[in-house]
Amino acid sequence: MGDLFLVRHGETEWSRSGRHTGSTDVPLTEHGREEARRLAPLIRSHRIGAAFVSPMQRGRETAELIGLHDVRVDVDLRVGCPLWGRDYGGYEGVTTVEIQRERPGWFLFRDGVAPGPPGRPGESPEQVGRRADRMLGKVDAALAQTEGAVVLVAHGHILRVLTARTLGLPAADGALFQLATGAVCRLGAEHGRPVIAGWNVRPGP
Repeated sequence: MGDLFLVRHGETEWSRSGRHTGSTDVPLTEHGREEARRLAPLIRSHRIGAAFVSPMQRGRETAELIGLHDVRVDVDLRVGCPLWGRDYGGYEGVTTVEIQRERPGWFLFRDGVAPGPPGRPGESPEQVGRRADRMLGKVDAALAQTEGAVVLVAHGHILRVLTARTLGLPAADGALFQLATGAVCRLGAEHGRPVIAGWNVRPGP
């Protein structure tokens, strides 16, 4: 079976300023588009058997700029829906520094978010973990049907939690894996055990 490649979308105005981005469908900046284009040769150097992408425009545009074809849009990679994504509830569009003024020591992966307006209750770390496990079930099925790799193009927090769950760690341990915009990571196996084969790779110009 092939490896699993995780691609975080390119830069947006909100990712650049550190604002938590959930259901707000923020587009890529021009720099974010260039970040995505730089990943194309790296992805093309591997045989890709299947690719999944978040429905958010920043994910879909990144996948297109990378040159992925026959991409499956999957709601389990989405951000901002209480059923499907990292719903930031009352913290949508707010930075960590601003949150910590009211909640000193607040930490997303441990503490979750405050409830937002109706329909935006916020998503706990455990809920994100269950969603990641669902996505990994789809990845395993895809890997079993192809000799190539699987690519996921999505958002920083869900990809970090996916990594933790792949390695058998609690969802909250996604905090251990810093992930930049426009970066690719590679998860593989060694002696039958899951390993990180490459992390936070960002090709130069």
